[in-house]
Amino acid sequence: MSATSSSPTRRGFLGASAAGAISLAATQVAATYSAHAQPGKKKRADLPRIRPGTNTSFASLKEIEAGVLSVGYAEAGRADDPVVFLLHGWPYDIHTYVDVAPLLASAGYRVIVPYLRGYGTTRFLSSTTLRNGQPSAIAVDTIALMDALKIARATIGGCDWGARTANIMAALWPERCKAMVSVSGYLIGSQEAGKMPLPPKAELEWWYQFYFATERGRAGYERYRHEFSKLIWQLASPKWAFDDATFNRSAAAFDNPDHVAVVVHNYRWRLGLAEGEPKFDDLEKRLGQFPAITVPTITLEGDANGAPHPEPSSYAKKFSGKYAHRTITGGIGHNLPQEAPNAFAQAVIDVDGYAS
Repeated sequence: MSATSSSPTRRGFLGASAAGAISLAATQVAATYSAHAQPGKKKRADLPRIRPGTNTSFASLKEIEAGVLSVGYAEAGRADDPVVFLLHGWPYDIHTYVDVAPLLASAGYRVIVPYLRGYGTTRFLSSTTLRNGQPSAIAVDTIALMDALKIARATIGGCDWGARTANIMAALWPERCKAMVSVSGYLIGSQEAGKMPLPPKAELEWWYQFYFATERGRAGYERYRHEFSKLIWQLASPKWAFDDATFNRSAAAFDNPDHVAVVVHNYRWRLGLAEGEPKFDDLEKRLGQFPAITVPTITLEGDANGAPHPEPSSYAKKFSGKYAHRTITGGIGHNLPQEAPNAFAQAVIDVDGYAS
């Protein structure tokens, strides 16, 4: 789960040469594949209403080498349509968007839904690569995937870790991010912000982060990862009556051999208990300034989100481009795209209109 802001009441990337290499690659991709950077055709706003859980699988699952990973991803829509990347969080997977993706494809988008590092069919190319869950590393993974797919620019949507990743991409590489939909708003954080103690009730919400800080917690998650994840689903979305089949489809992604290492590293890094990779230091310094996001953005929040999350009023001014916030009602919890797929898909279409 994710909740971070620049406020001291909330918790909360490549070195110069590596960042320069990404910048050069982005320029080359943009020059060669500039068609993807053009405004898309007008989308119809009247999406078909579907019941959450209508879809249970993706029609197309693919793999491609990108950066340090072989990335597994789902794809929907036509290859020449405007591109949307949809990014999942923890403890979730690509099924967060199993209903959103076909809705957007029907509206004229090419939709890419990757498994993050440590999930599903995504694998590290080298056994010697640090199983790093550092947020900036995950953002760099997504930029590398865009490069591998020869996509210069896309609308980015995210929830939980995916929302933080989308925020980082929009802040550091706005030329790659046409527009953004972010569940729970502005989630960029830093290790320094993570040092700030919270009031006891707020700290209680982060119990799993402190559990992961211990060896017992790592071993416990290794042994009980499915039971642990189901508990998080129940706490984070207390009014979502998901069934075992729905959970099990996502839980299969947690059997990835690197899953526990990546998840534990992510939460230990946030508390300053694990080192990141030096090649990301320059990006982390920039993120530590909590930069404003200039790309058009819609933020979303569920009215029954049981996970730690900032109040919308605390982050609204972090978005300096065209911006709107929507609270989705009806008992919607933390995994908003899966619980309210029409609302999320509509936000993507609308924010794309902001950019066009």
